[in-house]
Amino acid sequence: MVNRRAVLSSAAAAIALGGFARASGGSLFQGDAPEGPFLPFWDSLKAYRTPEWFRDAKLGIWAHWTPQCVPEQGDWYARNMYIQGMPQYDYHVKTYGHPSKFGYKDICHLWRAERWDPEALMRLYKRAGAEYFVAIANHHDNFDCWNSKHQPWNSVNVGPKRDIVGTWAGIARTHGLRFGVSYHATPHRVWDEFLPVRYKSDATGPLAGVPYDGLQTIADGKGTWWEGMDPQLLNGKPHAKNTPAPEFVRHFLARLQDLIDSYDPDLLYFDDSATFDFDAGGPFAPDLKVWLGMPDLAPQIMAYYLNMNVRRHGGRLDGVLNLKQVPEPVWDTITRDFEAAMENSIQKDPWQTDACIGGWHYDRSLLANHAYQKPSTIIPMFVDIVSKNGNLLLNIPLPGHGEPDADEMAFLHELIAWQAVNNEAIKGTRPWKIYGEGPSTSAKKLGAYQFSALKFDHRDIRFTTKGDTLYAIVLGWPADGRIDIASLAEGAPNYPQRIGRIELLGSHKPVRWRRGPAGLHIEAPATPPSKYACAFRIRPA
Repeated sequence: MVNRRAVLSSAAAAIALGGFARASGGSLFQGDAPEGPFLPFWDSLKAYRTPEWFRDAKLGIWAHWTPQCVPEQGDWYARNMYIQGMPQYDYHVKTYGHPSKFGYKDICHLWRAERWDPEALMRLYKRAGAEYFVAIANHHDNFDCWNSKHQPWNSVNVGPKRDIVGTWAGIARTHGLRFGVSYHATPHRVWDEFLPVRYKSDATGPLAGVPYDGLQTIADGKGTWWEGMDPQLLNGKPHAKNTPAPEFVRHFLARLQDLIDSYDPDLLYFDDSATFDFDAGGPFAPDLKVWLGMPDLAPQIMAYYLNMNVRRHGGRLDGVLNLKQVPEPVWDTITRDFEAAMENSIQKDPWQTDACIGGWHYDRSLLANHAYQKPSTIIPMFVDIVSKNGNLLLNIPLPGHGEPDADEMAFLHELIAWQAVNNEAIKGTRPWKIYGEGPSTSAKKLGAYQFSALKFDHRDIRFTTKGDTLYAIVLGWPADGRIDIASLAEGAPNYPQRIGRIELLGSHKPVRWRRGPAGLHIEAPATPPSKYACAFRIRPA
């Protein structure tokens, strides 16, 4: 049997695949297909493995930053501004005017990024422990944040007049961070989920029946700021949801290929799945009931990206591929990503939680109400994720002007302070034989978007390893100064060797401890060296 993982180890092995080398998905992409080991079907894609740089990294920072951040009214603005009765619609009418006269294309025009200092931000993210940075390439709004060859509604032509993705890429790499892009403008998420509401009109009120700007054509732009631009390239040709979109799919593939070829991302993330998924909607997303997913396109896209990555890295696979869902039998074809959710056990392969300290797109009310997620929640959660072989991709949304607000800066500085003490127990580590102990290990697995229900205290310990060093990370601090670790009891099967030395990261004082049949007992100093979680370095005798 061919060992597919070994195939990736050298360019010579890739060439040995001979006639199986072309794996672009054929005519789906323009030009000559990149040669490589991956064919566009699942069995071939199982040759994927997550590169070591990602396993070492543990933390990525994500900038969910598009024109939808300009109104500072949270996520899905480009959809909800067209739904009468939604708060974002009310805000839009009050602030900018009716969407028949001032639509989403005009919001794009307002995006200036006038206070964006990517150099300063990248320095901040690196100090916070980020080893990779992810920029949003586009959202379901259908606006490209790069110098797009196939979508004129992009950040170079409209709004900031800057290549946002290209600028992020250059600066991240200059600072030694890996660079990733997230792609959200997949066919069903745009064509079915976001665009159809732009063709509607108010059901009641003085402008009832007056179509929104989604029905405008290039002719309607005469004498306006967008004269000569075709709004249907942003809004799509008028259509009902759940209708065929072959032209849009071709456009999607051309844009995606341009993004991959132009920026060579180290990580490619899709806000979509390789399975069909029905979105029924709800109070905060009415009028949906659409099918999402791209199971037919995913293998072709995956093969193209992976082969291009292998070609650009001398025959070695160095890229990370994230999709939301793939069928369980082919989990190992990607690095699995969980949106605002976590695993409850050590996973054989690396995985990623993507989370946000607030809304995905910037929401000014979170600053006004000081309602961001707190470091006291995110930092212990981060440790828990790492102990299970996972990474955290943390979104810090930017306002339209590009400068984080005061509470976001305060959060980042708390993370910087914690990483300055404890990064040794995080970066470059691997899971131990068990991920941890304590009350939280027997708690019910949380569903998505339930981070506020996470409960940790000083009895909750998480483990990581680096070489023969074991790190025991305490997710709280005991009032009585006593830390007990049952997993490290004398004669414990997971740590049968003798303990030679125990040190508390961030402290120069000797640690007093004793090991008995009930556990390892540590006398903790009165004041912890860091907030939220503290790491003990344990070395064998």
